[in-house]
Amino acid sequence: MSLPSVLLLAPLPDFLLTPLRQVALCHDYFHAVDKDHLLAEMGAEIRGIVMAGGSVAPVTLLDQLPALEIISVFGVGYDGVPVEHCRSRGVRVTNTPDVLTDDVADIAVALVLMTSRRLAEAERFVRAEAWSRGAFPLAHALRGKTAGILGLGRIGAAIAHRLAAHGLSIAYHGRQPQAVEHRYCATLVELASVADFLIVACPGGAKTHHLVNAEVLAALGSRGTLINIARGSVVDQTALITALEQGIIRGAGLDVFENEPQVPAALLTSEKTVLLPHVGSGTHETRQAMADLCVGNVAAHLAGQPLLTPVC
Repeated sequence: MSLPSVLLLAPLPDFLLTPLRQVALCHDYFHAVDKDHLLAEMGAEIRGIVMAGGSVAPVTLLDQLPALEIISVFGVGYDGVPVEHCRSRGVRVTNTPDVLTDDVADIAVALVLMTSRRLAEAERFVRAEAWSRGAFPLAHALRGKTAGILGLGRIGAAIAHRLAAHGLSIAYHGRQPQAVEHRYCATLVELASVADFLIVACPGGAKTHHLVNAEVLAALGSRGTLINIARGSVVDQTALITALEQGIIRGAGLDVFENEPQVPAALLTSEKTVLLPHVGSGTHETRQAMADLCVGNVAAHLAGQPLLTPVC
């Protein structure tokens, strides 16, 4: 009996592909030179899609897969999946939440520390052998500051827990207040105005596109720092560059960008930025756990069993 067919929409690690190939026949759409030919030959047989959190499954593609039953996302974000369209077709969507929460929250805290204490600059200072010519400039302490968290979900709550231990007060903004002790801000502008660090931890997608705009950055102000570990699309990158160049905000710590892996020269050359290559979940332990969930969801569905992490 032949294995069911799945379509791969992203480059995926061997530790995911090896177990996936035990339960499904994998067709690499991402690397295919002639994608139309692949769909013409195999489209009618594709029962599943496996994709990364930052990849996209357009409706035009899904419409060429009449047998599609499940989309399994290797990541927590599924903003590249047309969920309502999938729901209308009865296509199940899954992701890999929870297992990456701690690692992403750790990177958020690292960016807060790196920007406030100027650690990236200090490291370059030592490597440039500048220490012998004088002391490194003073930085800023965390204690007594306010962290404003946009999106108090699993990751946002983990960030809040960590930063509270560093002596920061916590405020947050989301669709509605939660039963937590932290201060709720009814608008994002209000949150930015009380925050020393505005931390983006909300989902990506059309509803949050450029949510952090020029008005929000102006409210954050010249003593404020933007931290983004969510999706690059949530921040208006052009407005951010202007805010940095004009001193509207103090700095930015970014693990995500609008057009990854391309990063604007204005961000690369700025001494006010700390830039990371989307490494929030980038540990051996977390990526393996994500792969296990991603493959586990496909295997469970194909075996007629309940999904491990259903979205719809």
